[in-house]
Amino acid sequence: MSVATPVVASRTTDARRETNRRFSGGFLTTVTWLLAIGFFFPVAWMAMTAFKQENQAASDPPTWFFTPTLDQFRAVLEGGSMVYVGNSVIATGVSTVLVLLLGVPAAYALSIRPVQKVSDVLFFFISTKMLPVVAVIVPIYVIAGQLKVLDNIWTLVVLYTAMNLPIAVWMMRSFFIEVPGEVLEAAAIDGAGLMRTMRSVLLPMVAPGIAATALICVIFAWNEFFFALNLTASQAATVPVLIVSTMTSEGLFLARLSAAALLASLPVILAGWIAQKQLVRGLSMGAIK
Repeated sequence: MSVATPVVASRTTDARRETNRRFSGGFLTTVTWLLAIGFFFPVAWMAMTAFKQENQAASDPPTWFFTPTLDQFRAVLEGGSMVYVGNSVIATGVSTVLVLLLGVPAAYALSIRPVQKVSDVLFFFISTKMLPVVAVIVPIYVIAGQLKVLDNIWTLVVLYTAMNLPIAVWMMRSFFIEVPGEVLEAAAIDGAGLMRTMRSVLLPMVAPGIAATALICVIFAWNEFFFALNLTASQAATVPVLIVSTMTSEGLFLARLSAAALLASLPVILAGWIAQKQLVRGLSMGAIK
């Protein structure tokens, strides 16, 4: 009896611990799902509103049951929206390529081959993000006007490149730092030069990180609104400006606004879905051995 009692007590304690663990795990799972649904609800509401008629979108109380329609998508697509989409594709694509072309060598110089006072250089890069955009729009507007490049898509390309470059350098530097020094030493022993080392050793190892950086730049450039609104008119306006154009003097067209926002979100969602594996690997580059 003296031997059996501790065994039974131990089993009872283990059973209680297992019950508590399951309860706490189930509670955390429930809370997580509730938070996820709460964050996703505005997106789901936007998607549902995009398939409504305007009178249904503005009804009070809200219309929950309705016959889906594509009228709002047709109205957006037939309103010359492809010009806005084309401008966004050019501004986003070209600026992202330029950011990578400039950011990769800069990140290499600040990590693998660090320059003098590297901390000061990094602070200078990130300090450009501390200045509010509204504080620089007037001088940028004046300079663009003097150079006669207002309402020009290449003005947005330059601005988006400057906007995303500091973040890209900081991100890619963290990826380059994780590359083991022994790998670079082995490449040097084998006689590989700088360009060969970059092309055959470094870039394949940090490719997931570069993909993650590129996706972040695409998201920021695609969604940028302030520069596009103030520096463009009809020739170089982008998708965010198209969304605002649904708010007219005749009123706010909620269904059309939701349709335009949903269409504007699809390219970024698809890009994130396609690159999700690279994105996850890039954000966990600390596991490189």
